[in-house]
Amino acid sequence: MFYSLTGKIIHKGEQTVAISCGGVGFKCFTTRNTLSKLSLNNNSDVTVFTHLNVREDALDLFGFATEEELEAFKMLIGVSGVGPKAALAILSELSPDAFAVAVASGDSKAITAANGVGPKLAQRVIMELKDKIANVSFISDESSAVSSAVNTANNMSNTSEAIAALTALGYSQTEASVAVSKLSPSLSVEELIKGALKNMTLRF
Repeated sequence: MFYSLTGKIIHKGEQTVAISCGGVGFKCFTTRNTLSKLSLNNNSDVTVFTHLNVREDALDLFGFATEEELEAFKMLIGVSGVGPKAALAILSELSPDAFAVAVASGDSKAITAANGVGPKLAQRVIMELKDKIANVSFISDESSAVSSAVNTANNMSNTSEAIAALTALGYSQTEASVAVSKLSPSLSVEELIKGALKNMTLRF
């Protein structure tokens, strides 16, 4: 029904923004990432991309600073058990690109960092979206390449063992998968672990 709203910000809350369009103030639920990009003191118009959620007892409008974040939100609410509140929580913690890499690498810890999102729900998000994430329009070329490399790494025996060892050392699934994906899969598990640790040390 609504594709976007353009107008002046008249209110910002912890999870909402109100935008005046043609004399009407539209309240949109949104993420911390979007709120950080919208300035209440700016006199110029802003645009948010919207999704209208229709329920029996309410019409809730959701607004996002970018089309990419809107598309990520739509993907999330398409997962069984993920409602708008959980989707907003996830996208408040992760940008669309970071969310895509977390799903591709199976990094449930990154997703459970979102308020109210438990391990079971995070695993369901990964399970239902992992095969779809590489083909979505909102992922950047760089993250798409990373996601493809991560998927390849996760599907190979030596690299899978190396990733498991790195996560046991305290690295996140995403960090371990990305580091290992940059190395040759023909290396031994020990060589992959050493190479990945070296890459991560140099990066930081």
